[in-house]
Amino acid sequence: MATAETIHASAVVTGERAIIIRGPSGSGKSRLARALLQAQQTGLLPYAKLVADDRVKIAAAHDRLVVSAPEAIYGMIEVRGLGIRAVECERLAVAGLVVDLAADDAARMPENMTARLLDILLPRLPIGAAVEPLPIVLAALNTAPKG
Repeated sequence: MATAETIHASAVVTGERAIIIRGPSGSGKSRLARALLQAQQTGLLPYAKLVADDRVKIAAAHDRLVVSAPEAIYGMIEVRGLGIRAVECERLAVAGLVVDLAADDAARMPENMTARLLDILLPRLPIGAAVEPLPIVLAALNTAPKG
């Protein structure tokens, strides 16, 4: 993994790929990460496990983007009103989707949006500030685009 950096984001692996959750401070990155973990516990997702919360190490490897937690925060997630909590984590995962919270370019029907991280293109899902992200993310994971 030659090219690497740390970004302000959270990451949750759902199935075979991880979702990178970006957004400004207070936009709900940790909240969406916890909601995805709870979706697995209630059967809405077959698998979900935290990779990292608040800071995510990203690395380009073989035309894929690999995500992991910085060692200092591995196994921790913020719960607003409770503080930092321990949670079971994956050491690393391959990213498959970028979700941008509080995105200015969120649209009712977005088309083929992508994010470039370390020269790797990934599908991107922008979600507006006033929109509950979990139903949209679950729909993106469980449905295919028409056409």
